[in-house]
Amino acid sequence: MSDVLVSARGLEVHFPIGGGGLRRKPAGLLRAVDGVDLDIHRGETLGLVGESGCGKSTLGNALLRLVPPTGGTVTFDGTDVTALDRAGLKEMRRRAGMVFQDPFASLDPRRTVAQTIAEPLEVHGLHGGRRERAARVGQLLELVGLDPAVAGRYPHEFSGGQRQRVGIARALAGEPDFLVCDEAIASLDVSVQAQVLNLLRRLQRQLGLTLLFISHDLSAVRHLSDRIAVMYLGRIVEIGPAAAVGSEPQMPYTQALLSAVPVPHPALERARQRVVLRGDVPSPSAVPSGCRFRTRCPYAFEPCPTVDPALQPVGAPGQLAACHLHGVVGTPVTGTPEGVAPR
Repeated sequence: MSDVLVSARGLEVHFPIGGGGLRRKPAGLLRAVDGVDLDIHRGETLGLVGESGCGKSTLGNALLRLVPPTGGTVTFDGTDVTALDRAGLKEMRRRAGMVFQDPFASLDPRRTVAQTIAEPLEVHGLHGGRRERAARVGQLLELVGLDPAVAGRYPHEFSGGQRQRVGIARALAGEPDFLVCDEAIASLDVSVQAQVLNLLRRLQRQLGLTLLFISHDLSAVRHLSDRIAVMYLGRIVEIGPAAAVGSEPQMPYTQALLSAVPVPHPALERARQRVVLRGDVPSPSAVPSGCRFRTRCPYAFEPCPTVDPALQPVGAPGQLAACHLHGVVGTPVTGTPEGVAPR
C-alpha cells in the first residue's frame, strides 16, 4: 500500500471569462489552479494557506472532482479520479468528505439535524434500516461533542460552532479516509475556532483521517498541520514540515504571510520586522511572466521576469520552495543578495 493517499500531477482548473452569447468565444481564461503537483500522505494533516483568490478552495474541490479539472490528473488511493464513471465517483466520495466554510449556508434549513446527517447513510446504503441509521446519527453527534437529543432540531436553533460540528458529523457519516476542510473555522468566533481545531485534531487521531486543512489563518494551520503548503496565483510556491515552514520560510511570499501573524507579546510585536508587500495580487486571468510573485517581491532580479522557478529542496529536509534566490550561491533568502537591489 502506498504512503500517498491523494496525489495531483499537473493539475489545472481554468475557467473561461468574458465573451457571452452562443456564438462569442471567451475573452480569456481565469487560471484558478495552474499546474499543481501535490502528494497528501495517509494519516497526515496538510495545511494549505495563501491570500484570498489564490486558488485554495478550487484546488480542494478539484481533488474531490466537485469542479472538473481542465488538465492534469488526480489519484485517490491509486485510482485516477478524473477517469471515474458515476458509480466509481460515488464510492470515492463516500471515502472523501468535505467540511464547508459557512455552516449555516451548507445546511438545509428545512431539514433536521438527523435528516441532514442520515442523508449520506441513505445515499450509500450504510447501516441498514431506519433504526440503525438513527442510532448511527446519535453516535456521530456524540463523536463531535453534541448531545444526541438535539437530532430533531433545525440549523437555526444552533450556534455557529454547533452548526459546524453538525457539518463535521455529516462529513464523517460515510466513514471517509480523507477530509477536506475548506476554511472550516473562518466564520466562527476565536474561542469557538480553538474548540473546532481541537475537535478536528482529536478526530484525525482517533479515526486515522487524512486532512487537507485550507485556511488563510497561518497560526491555526501551524497548530493543526503536519506539513504546510503555500499557494500563490494557482501554484504551490513552498511546502514542507509545519515547524520548518513556520519558523524558517524559504520563499519571500511565505515570509510576508508569517510576518502578518500577530505575536501575543507587546514588546516582541513592536520589535519584529514586518514584510509589507507592494501592490495587489495580479489577476489569475493575467498571470505575470516568469516568477508569478515577482511583481510584488522585494528581491526580484534578472531571472525572475523570464524564468518560472520550479520547486526545489531548500532549508529543512522535505522543504521545497520555488524561488530564484536559492540559485544565488551562498545567499540566504532572508536578506538582499549581493548585487540584487530590492524593488
